[in-house]
Amino acid sequence: MSIGKKFAHRAEATKGSAKKSTGRATSSRRLQAEGRGDQAKGNLKQAMAKIKDAFKH
Repeated sequence: MSIGKKFAHRAEATKGSAKKSTGRATSSRRLQAEGRGDQAKGNLKQAMAKIKDAFKH
């Protein structure tokens, strides 16, 4: 997996974390839920990339 894609997956997880924190600070349940979703999606993509790399070598 390319470095660019790995960076993009990590950025997506970080963006979700920031969104979740902003939602907590503003008491916005919608923003918190979106943040959790983005964070989970980024983390899942990172995990899948690790699995692909493990089987590639």
